[in-house]
Amino acid sequence: MLPAVRTPLTLRTSDGLSLVGELAVPEHKDPVATLVCLHPLPTHGGMMDSHVLRKASFRLPALADLAVLRFNTRGTASAQGTSDGEFGEGETEQHDLAAALDYATTNGLPALWLLGWSFGTELALKWGNDPDVTGAILLSPALHRAADADLDAWAASGKPLTVLVPELDDYLRPDEARRRFARVPQADLIAVDKAKHLWVGEPYVRIVLTEIVRRVNPAALPLPTEWKD
Repeated sequence: MLPAVRTPLTLRTSDGLSLVGELAVPEHKDPVATLVCLHPLPTHGGMMDSHVLRKASFRLPALADLAVLRFNTRGTASAQGTSDGEFGEGETEQHDLAAALDYATTNGLPALWLLGWSFGTELALKWGNDPDVTGAILLSPALHRAADADLDAWAASGKPLTVLVPELDDYLRPDEARRRFARVPQADLIAVDKAKHLWVGEPYVRIVLTEIVRRVNPAALPLPTEWKD
């Protein structure tokens, strides 16, 4: 874990729930942009501490001057605690994302980028096309819940959309992903050789973090491989 100011927080949803979260920001300077993290499917172990999101929070405030906001959607548990409510199949979670965006804007966090992984990409596509959102980065999108109408709405918004698709994904592989995301002219689809849905292994984590920073703060590239105080 690299240096950062880490603040536990509680998000309040419009339907009365309290969600467990954390904000990590650079230690000695203002962030240049913000990642609002949307975790994988909680019924299959997804949470705010899912490893790519945790590593983004542990590394990117120090390495790339980013704020990283993570939270457990309703009914989701992690080491930080359990959020109120119960899993809503990606529908009632719209209030969770709205609460996170409200927190970010109320606290003056800059340039809000959604970082969705698997189930989190569905939330980003369905509910994240918001005036306060700069763009979205999608890891392992499945497109099980998000429909063509959601993709069309992103296309109409003109907001940047970066899509990282593992070559060996369990649900949506690069060829089919290119066909589905062709509806979004501004979508930048990146097929990652030999990667799998869960991005296990440091080489794949580094690819993901590098592509995030390339979109959000390219001046911070290349990311250092060692940290010196």
